[in-house]
This record gives sequence, structure tokens and C-alpha cells, in this order.
Amino acid sequence: MNKLSIYNTLTRKKEVFEPLNPPHVGLYVCGPTVYGDPHLGHARPAITFDLLFRYLKHLGYKVRYVRNITDVGHLENDADEGEDKIAKKARLEELEPMEVVQYYTDRYHAAMRRLNVLPPSIEPRASGHIIEQIELVKKILANGFAYERNGSIYFDVVKYNKQHSYGILSGRNIEEMIANTRELEGQDEKQNPFDFALWKKAAPEHIMRWLSPWGEGFPGWHLECSVMSTKYLGEPFDIHGGGMDLLFPHHECEIAQSVAANGKQAVRYWMHNNMITINGQKMGKSLGNFITLEELFNGKHALLEQAYSPMTIRFFILQAQYRSTLDFSNEALQAAEKGLSRLMAANRMLDRIKPADSSSVQVEQLKEKVYEALNDDLNSALAIAVLFDWVRLINLLAEDKESITANNLVELKTFFRTIIFDVLGMADEQTTGSKQAELTAKLIEMLLSMRLEAKQRKDFATSDRIRDELSKLGVIVRDRKDGFDWEIE
Repeated sequence: MNKLSIYNTLTRKKEVFEPLNPPHVGLYVCGPTVYGDPHLGHARPAITFDLLFRYLKHLGYKVRYVRNITDVGHLENDADEGEDKIAKKARLEELEPMEVVQYYTDRYHAAMRRLNVLPPSIEPRASGHIIEQIELVKKILANGFAYERNGSIYFDVVKYNKQHSYGILSGRNIEEMIANTRELEGQDEKQNPFDFALWKKAAPEHIMRWLSPWGEGFPGWHLECSVMSTKYLGEPFDIHGGGMDLLFPHHECEIAQSVAANGKQAVRYWMHNNMITINGQKMGKSLGNFITLEELFNGKHALLEQAYSPMTIRFFILQAQYRSTLDFSNEALQAAEKGLSRLMAANRMLDRIKPADSSSVQVEQLKEKVYEALNDDLNSALAIAVLFDWVRLINLLAEDKESITANNLVELKTFFRTIIFDVLGMADEQTTGSKQAELTAKLIEMLLSMRLEAKQRKDFATSDRIRDELSKLGVIVRDRKDGFDWEIE
């Protein structure tokens, strides 16, 4: 089996993954700012790095996965201006900020469970690491890469760039940034408009504030991840992930902070998933195409033609390689729903295959192609295509048109299910999960058993009636030599 190669945003090329301290792997992913219901945009990074987490463990690595919760310091714009997003929500709803944090953190966790996203090893909150953040600001100040203005501390990007390279991750050129940046009203504290806040002085009306050597204030958004990632993973650590929207300025600033404080980068591999668009447009509340996960699950949104199950959403996201743009549409979700149904039907079909004395199929070919796909920068789209090639073979095996030995059948079942359920993280919603789904499956099985008995009695009228009524309900029935198979459209 070839080694895993991942695209390193920092070097802009695929690299064979070599952990610093094998078999241990340190993985850090920027989690949500919890001030609203989790939405479709939250699903892609969560599922992308859940796949990475699962696959690394499948390969035998011991992974410490840290995903943070941002509960302070994320202001309304990246120019360090405006209200704290959580404080604003708290003011509007007349709640304590941490009430807002707890409520939406719980909502996020519930949505992740429904998407079958594994919990991280550690989930730190920014507000729980204020002391460490103050200490990092002190180091950056002592090294001469920051300055104080009226109780706020700003990172000096120009001075840093003279000794290092600001823009190394995003490919931005600071001279061009200077030429194209205009002075913004309210930013006269900064020496340059693109300097960023390490610590902000709290205005009198600001709710969330902590004591510091520079007065009462709160940490800058970029500072938080630099502190929490290295606290739990050490420095340097293996992989830092997040959405493409975080590449600049958030992750660029993280690199600058680490180098300014310690003279070296903290991360070896940077990974970024691409965005989800909706009918070709970027998702946004102002465009009216902002869809929460709960709206997707219940179908109550003007852009939705129906409700979509959590596993349909997960399968839809995994059908594209994580670095490609993924366009949401009802047609795409409906196609994913049908594809997932076919895959789950094939999984159930595995239990109906009878072993033979010889094999006409080679399970090793399935394993080689799936590993080749996943080792190529987590190409889940290609891995799923390989699985669908085997769906056809599984159907032929069930119809005795192909043959497989008992040992190879066990190997096929084990690998097919390991990839689908343990690595891709899917679940068969027709047979597992809610009591309602389990009851539905049992009732369908009972009706089809009654139909089989009717056929054996040559009561074809009853047999046809059961089949036709199930068809009206969206249950597709396929007769086999030794029984039947079914799936829900």
C-alpha cells in the first residue's frame, strides 16, 4: 500500500505525509464561531477532516485531533473593527455571552452527531486560554514585532516582512497589499491598515473583557488558534486544517505569530477544503441562499424541494474531492440520495451472496484501487467511484453470475464495510439509527416475507398487490432466486 500524499497549501504541491513522531499524529482544525445555527458551510470542513481523522486511524496512526471553539474575539470584520460576533448576539437576545456560546455549541455538536462526525480528541475554547494568549503577546512584543496603541496591541506586518515573509501561505505580496490598501476610517491606531490585532482594548460597552498588562481587553481572533494548537500538540505539529476562507488572513496571521514569537513555523502541513456554492453563488445571508443544517434535514427552506437526510448531506460532500468547489443544488442532493441508496442496498446484498468453490473476482483489486484513491490527497470521489464499480459486481455475485470463495467473500464484506462505515463514515439509515428507521425496515421485511409465502402458495394476486403497494410508497423490490432485495427510492 502506497503512503498517503496530501496537498500542502504552504508548498503548493502534494507531499508524502511523514509524521514528526510516528505513529503519533497531531491534527488541528479551526472549529466554528458559535453565534448561530450550524449551516451547510460548517458541514464541509467538519466532514473533510473527519475523513482525514478516520483514515489516519485506519492506517494505524495514533491521532490527537484538536478542534477549537471560538467563543471570543471574532469581530464583525477582518479589519479588527465592529462588535464581537458573540457579544452582539448576546446583546440582541439579552443573554450572557456564555449562554449564547453554550446554546450554539450544543446545536453544533448535535448536528455533527447526525452527520456522523466523530468528536475530536480535545475541543478547547478560546476563553479558557486567555493567560496563554497574553503570554504569547508578550513574547511577540519582546521580539519587536508588535506595538501598543491606547491599550491595544497590533502585529507589525511591515517590520515582520523585512526579516521573514508575510504572505508565504496565501501567496500575497506585501508591496502589492500596501499599494492596493487605502486608509480606513477608525483605524488610525494602526501603523498600517493590514496590521492585525493581537489584543484589543475593550470599549466601555464591551461585555467580554479580561485583565492584561495593557488594561482590560480581549484577544485577537488569530491569536487564539496559535495558542490552542501548540498547547495541545506541541511545536511544531503535523497538520493544520480549515476552510479555504480561513487561508487569508487567519492562517497567514497564525504563521506570522508563531515565527515572530519563536523564530520558526509551528505547522508542517497546511490543508484547506474548498467552499460550497449554491447554484453557482457563494452562500450568504444577504443573497437569501443561506441554509442551516436543520433546514436541510427538515426541508423547510425556500430553495429546498424536499428534506435531505444527514447521510445524504455527508455522501454529497464526500462525492467531491475536498479541494474542489462543490455546488449545492436540489438535483445534486437528489442524485446523492439515489447513489447512497444503491451503495447501502449493495451492502445488504453482501449477506445474500453464496460462496462458491472458485472466484471469478479479485478482492485485492478493490483494495488496491480504493487505497490508491484515498492515498492521493484523500480523493473520496474516486474511492466512491471504485465502490460503485463493485456494486455491479456484488449484484452479479448475488445472482450467481459471478463466483467468489468463502474466504474471499469474508474479505470482501470486511473491506467494503470498513471503507463505507469506518473510513467514509456513512451509516445505513434504512436499517440503523432511529427507532423509526429500524421499525420501517422491519415492516418492509415482514411484508416481503409475506409476499414470498404468497408466491410459494401460488397466490400471485396477493404477491403482486404487496409489491405494487410498496412501489407506490417508494420501495423498490427485486426478486432473487432465493428471496428478495429492496431499497427505498
